[in-house]
Amino acid sequence: MSLPAFQAANAVDMRTSMGRFTTGVAIVTSGAGDQACGMTISSLTSICLDPAILLISLTEGSRTTDMVTGTGRFAVSILGARQEAIARRFATRGGARFEGMNCEHGEFGLPMIKDALVQAECDVHSAHDAGDHRVFYGLVRNLRCREGAGLAFYSGRFGDFHDFGHEEMPWMF
Repeated sequence: MSLPAFQAANAVDMRTSMGRFTTGVAIVTSGAGDQACGMTISSLTSICLDPAILLISLTEGSRTTDMVTGTGRFAVSILGARQEAIARRFATRGGARFEGMNCEHGEFGLPMIKDALVQAECDVHSAHDAGDHRVFYGLVRNLRCREGAGLAFYSGRFGDFHDFGHEEMPWMF
């Protein structure tokens, strides 16, 4: 099967094309006092191991983006394969996302998703505007990890990862 001819990038084609890149699913949260906000993301990557820095990309003008900008802190909860309902809950606009949720809180007091595979508390290291998003580099201050399979996202669908039965391949840094 051959690829179609190149054409100028547009929003629809970009969403379709980037949907072909399988990602994990995470919830970014922030808060101050009794106010908490959060959103589902798939734009998360490790930037540096020492110091530990990660990158997230949030929609400009969202409550979560504004809270992270204002507080200078955020938490990331990487979801497990059985947490699709939570991903969907935090992916919708508006609503009381935390209502009835049993969250965990770390040293910074930020809400994190209970039973997530990874929970990380970050200080904003730096931030940059990029189109209709704001990219945050987070200096990871606190981190914990649980065993389990991660929730995956591909072409607008949630799923999980099935390996080919090979031995683990270590990252080469």
